[in-house]
Amino acid sequence: MKIGIVGSGFVGSTAAYALVMRGVGREIVLVDQDEKRAKAEADDIFHAVPFASSVNVYAGGYADLAGANVVIMAAGVNQKPGETRMQLLERNAGVFRSVIPNIIDNAPDAIIVVATNPVDVMTHFTARIASERGVVAGRVLGSGTTLDTARFRALLSRHLNIDPQHVHAYVVGEHGDSEVLLWSLVSVGGVPVNDYLAARGLEITEADKATIDEQVRRAAYHIIEGKKATYYGVGAALARICEVILTNQRAILTICAPHDEIARVKDVTIALPHLISGEGVIDSLPLTLTDEETALLAKSAQTVRSAIDLLP
Repeated sequence: MKIGIVGSGFVGSTAAYALVMRGVGREIVLVDQDEKRAKAEADDIFHAVPFASSVNVYAGGYADLAGANVVIMAAGVNQKPGETRMQLLERNAGVFRSVIPNIIDNAPDAIIVVATNPVDVMTHFTARIASERGVVAGRVLGSGTTLDTARFRALLSRHLNIDPQHVHAYVVGEHGDSEVLLWSLVSVGGVPVNDYLAARGLEITEADKATIDEQVRRAAYHIIEGKKATYYGVGAALARICEVILTNQRAILTICAPHDEIARVKDVTIALPHLISGEGVIDSLPLTLTDEETALLAKSAQTVRSAIDLLP
């Protein structure tokens, strides 16, 4: 199983490292405009292989993506001081307009996983380019709120003092400030969270919810303030997405994918719980939300739709 990663910066290289540590795939190729950086990252990661799983990690060009089952798109530009969202989108759209056709031409059977921010908008743009080149729907997806969902579950598990793998909770909508934490659907070991709290003599107050919400929604801001960038969490999230695809796990992940309509907002790409297989996105899960959550999801979808409208 072969994985291509376009963009060997913090996110791309950390995703490669996470893949090696999880033992996902047997071949990883890093592609970057900065060939020296790509080779250095590939060599550094490859030197960790004896301590993990047997994976061949190397740097290459677009032609080396041939035969890839999955390609992670982590290339892009960062926002400059004083730069507007539209200007950033225009510059990243220029990057994608060049890179995505090269990925498709050299790895036509690969599923493309977009990691570049704003990920919902860039996934929508990637799907548009891919569709024009004959790629079927469902074979382009973005990391969406996979990381946000993991943050939500991790914080809940800490509060409840339980293994996070037994906490089920979703963050949907935009991967950004308008994302929606679905408190109404939180469960622990299949038991609604309120029933679990009552049985254990625990509680989650409104203040607790506000704190957890802030720590999930503003996590990237706090991390960037302290260390300039986020990459460990999203790198692990990308590794998990690739694992699901490569092993055809048919797992449910809150990736983002294009939809004809969500919460009455048409032609938009946001994150929802999706069923993922070796063929890519199968479908999204039907969610029973409260009226407040539905309104917040609609607002989040409109936020992304407004950003999509800024695309060239």
